[in-house]
Amino acid sequence: MNQTDDRILSLLEESGLMLSPAVIAANLDYTRGWVSKRLRKLLEAGLVRKSQSSYYEITELGEQYLAGEIEAHVLEDAIQS
Repeated sequence: MNQTDDRILSLLEESGLMLSPAVIAANLDYTRGWVSKRLRKLLEAGLVRKSQSSYYEITELGEQYLAGEIEAHVLEDAIQS
């Protein structure tokens, strides 16, 4: 997990919306390519789900991670920088 991952998850949780990589990138001041790369990793780890082709939303597991119920080192095998 890295700072980008945490910021993406927080944005998805706070907004309560399904967001595209472009919208996430614009709101977090990252490139779309970097956000897309991190979203693929978050998807593989089960922290986000893809819906409606290219929109993402946070999963319950992602919410548990943000709440501190799951530690980052538990997810490190699935998420690599």
